Amino acid sequence: MTVTGPDFIALQVRDVDAAAEFYETRLGMRRAPASPPGAVVFATSPVPFAVRTPLPGLDLDTATPHPGAGVALWLRADDAQALHDELAAAGVPILTPPVDGPFGRTFTFRDPDGYAVTVHDQG
Repeated sequence: MTVTGPDFIALQVRDVDAAAEFYETRLGMRRAPASPPGAVVFATSPVPFAVRTPLPGLDLDTATPHPGAGVALWLRADDAQALHDELAAAGVPILTPPVDGPFGRTFTFRDPDGYAVTVHDQG
């Protein structure tokens, strides 16, 4: 047996509706036609992305130092600089300002649940 790579990514969030609205309105993600109970799945490619209720035993308010610490979540965008500018103007915390690198223009923001999310474009 061989693992071929990531096939689904989900963030555990405090409020699924609020998190889904953030990813829809701020990042332009579109909902997939169907989602399981307690989750919103987005029609992202090549890997589906979702926000979901926390698994039993996870308290996001006591996650140290923040939810997802140690995991690098990267999302690809058409225009990372334009998205950065929109998020910054909306008051979304920017953790790392835009820089040019091997993956194009790249920056990192903190989502409403405290996850550090890096966005890059094709360069």
